[in-house]
Amino acid sequence: MKSTQTKILVAVAAGLALLALPIASFADDDASMLYKSKCAACHGPDGSGNTPTGKSLGVPDLRSDEAQKQTDAQLIDATANGKGKKMPAYKGKLTDDQIKQLVGYIRELAKKK
Repeated sequence: MKSTQTKILVAVAAGLALLALPIASFADDDASMLYKSKCAACHGPDGSGNTPTGKSLGVPDLRSDEAQKQTDAQLIDATANGKGKKMPAYKGKLTDDQIKQLVGYIRELAKKK
């Protein structure tokens, strides 16, 4: 009887693990779409800031050591509240979760550099 119970538990655990995969994928897709719609015009699709708007505003390379050394809290604050005249505030336009997703996406951009 224990063997049957063990097999059932293993099957349930495997099923739950498979269900979690699409959720993670949707979160990655959401962050990518958010970045493309809110950030890429200035920071570029790769985060380099190498766009006409990015160059004219002097936006930072999000992949740089300087940007990546900032804590998540600092990046969340800059995204939520804006930064100077260059960076618009997204508080009230994006949810806290969406802003956190963007910060995670920015962290991933540095890994692709």
